[in-house]
Parts: sequence; structure tokens; C-alpha cells
Amino acid sequence: MKIAIYAGSFNPIHNGHLAIAREVLHQGAAEQVWFLVSPQNPLKVNSDLLPEQDRLEMVRLAIEEEPNMIVSDFEFRLPRPSYTIRTLDALKKDFPEHQFVLLIGGDNLSIFHKWVEYQRIISDFGLIVYPRPGYESADILKFKNTTCLTAKLLDISATELREKAKKGESIDSLTPAKVANYLQRLL
Repeated sequence: MKIAIYAGSFNPIHNGHLAIAREVLHQGAAEQVWFLVSPQNPLKVNSDLLPEQDRLEMVRLAIEEEPNMIVSDFEFRLPRPSYTIRTLDALKKDFPEHQFVLLIGGDNLSIFHKWVEYQRIISDFGLIVYPRPGYESADILKFKNTTCLTAKLLDISATELREKAKKGESIDSLTPAKVANYLQRLL
């Protein structure tokens, strides 16, 4: 089975993440999307990072009724920092029956050369790239072994979402209701 690995902090998961995963499935880029909640992104220092178990639970709540979407704490058990290539290699070893492909945003391509063994990620696993403002699909397709999604962009910021929740403002239009309720209790 072809599985798109959607790794991220999901701090918290929001409707933009879900829309992207739905497009991956709808456009046939993969048969399943696995949301791998990352303990910490090696390229980001984030003091506002919510506890990993809470982020995992919010993803679980968000996708519980979504077909072909799986939440995973796979990276929680890997040495840290959990570089993407190591995660993909470990997934391939543990699940040899599956073909894994990495799902990233077009904005990540500008820093993709900073990722550990980024060339091998592309050659051994491939990329599914979703568009982001300022990153054209023609630029994305310069990368070999890459599929570019055509998707409507939802400009939602997890940081903005957390700030609204802290202020007691409604975030119901930005994230599933169960996630909004969980986050507001957490903050």
C-alpha cells in the first residue's frame, strides 16, 4: 500500500492539515495518510510546543471519522532529534509491505537542502508537495520523484489558532470541534 507520511508538530492540528490529507487521498497520490506527530522538529525551536501526548490526542480526535487517515506516535520511540530520513528508514524496516512517500508543503522546498540526507528522501521515498502561497507548482516539479497536489489553500496558522484559544476566542472555524474543545481545556 502507498502511504503518505504527514509528519509535523500538529501544534495543534487544524482544518488546513485535514484538507491537505483529504486531497492526497482524493487525488490518488496515496491510499492512506499517516499523521506522524513529531516530538520536536530539529530545524525549529518552539517554546510554545504543547506536550506530545496532547498533540497526539488532538490528531486522534480530528481524524477519528476520516477514512484512510491514521494517527501515529512512531517518532516518539525513535532517538531524538528524529530526522525525517531516519523515520522513513525505520518505517520501511518495520512495515516492508508498504511504500512510503513524504508529504510536505511547498514552503519546505526552500529549506529542503538543510534536511539530513534530503537527496535520499527524494530518491528512495519521493515527495508529495502541497502548494503554499509564493511557491509555484512549476518550481515544485523541478524536483524528481515528486507529485504536486492541486489544492485550494487554507491559510491557517497553528500559532494564531493557539493565541485565539488562549484569549477565549472561537476557533471552531479553524479546527474540528473536538480539537477546539480539547485545546481550550488545555490552555
